[in-house]
Amino acid sequence: MIKTIKDLDLKGKRVLIRVDFNVPMKDGKITNDNRIVAALPTIKYVIEQGGKVILFSHLGKVKTEEDKKTKTLKPVAERLSQLLGKEVLFVPATRGEKLENAIANLKEGEVLLFENTRFEKGETKNDPELGKYWASLGDVFINDAFGTAHRNHASNVGIAQHLPSAAGFLIEKEVKFIGGAVDNPERPLVAILGGAKVSDKIGVIENLIEKADKILVGGGMMFTFLKALGKNIGKSLVEDDKVELAKSLIEKAGDKLILPVDTVAAKEFKNDTEFRVVSVDEIADDEMGLDIGPATVELFTKELKDAKTVVWNGPMGVFEMENFAKGTMGICEAIAKLENATTIIGGGDSAAAAMQLGYADKFTHISTGGGASLEYLEGKTLPGIACLEK
Repeated sequence: MIKTIKDLDLKGKRVLIRVDFNVPMKDGKITNDNRIVAALPTIKYVIEQGGKVILFSHLGKVKTEEDKKTKTLKPVAERLSQLLGKEVLFVPATRGEKLENAIANLKEGEVLLFENTRFEKGETKNDPELGKYWASLGDVFINDAFGTAHRNHASNVGIAQHLPSAAGFLIEKEVKFIGGAVDNPERPLVAILGGAKVSDKIGVIENLIEKADKILVGGGMMFTFLKALGKNIGKSLVEDDKVELAKSLIEKAGDKLILPVDTVAAKEFKNDTEFRVVSVDEIADDEMGLDIGPATVELFTKELKDAKTVVWNGPMGVFEMENFAKGTMGICEAIAKLENATTIIGGGDSAAAAMQLGYADKFTHISTGGGASLEYLEGKTLPGIACLEK
């Protein structure tokens, strides 16, 4: 059991909230504010409870001084002000007198956001001094950044070692849905796995072989499995060093593992190239598979029909290219039409695909953390959550 935000008294307290404001930006403008919106329930609750809100997040990778010019959270503070309908004070510092004074002057219900945590080199190393310093700025700590819950950083684990700590509403929701789907699902549990590489999903497949009723495999990773079955995959994406592993997973899973029966094949990796639908037994030497075909969509849809819990992680093809997005669209549609099932997307590209295709509101839960949700599906302990356990 994790401690949640409602377990803490917040009135008059300096409430440190680690949020995930790692949003996509272009030319200093936010192109998608989903992660900011996802944090609103926790922020509003602290405001209502009379807490003093101190927000902090990372934004992208910060490797050079030059990166600091483009990775500032200032545009996030401006967008958050609009979403909350109240001023969000932005402090362009991660430590020091300016930040400390701003926090000391905060009144109940006011909101402050300080600068990108990765401007501090010790953040990603979970530097104990940095964690202790940030903890000294608050009275209680709320972690609501599921996207970094699989990271052992100063801004989550480091702070939690020094303050009464709890999960925000977003992390609580992620634990309920993803944890529940794997550990206590309503059956049948069907997992759909896609994306480019088998190596990214080995742990997930091994964990789900024990727990799922069916595992449907698509995306680029399907070709490593097809090669393991002795099929000619032409120029398709393959991880040759994982073929033997794929073979052992096929044997271990038995009839739980369902592989594609057809693919959309082309000679070049671009949208406007010629393509054709072929059986997985008929891929030519000079072709590459870029999507699952219509017969596979039909097969997977049939397997999903009676599912009561569905977990989907990874697109079925190169969905960024219109001609190779039909498989992902078909699976999205099939899951969206399930009426009595708990349907969960495990973040990353599959979440982006569902949103892009207009199906986001048809799913029970869309995870905000790609890497974190993958590790959770593997059955791993996430450090950013373990530190909140009662």
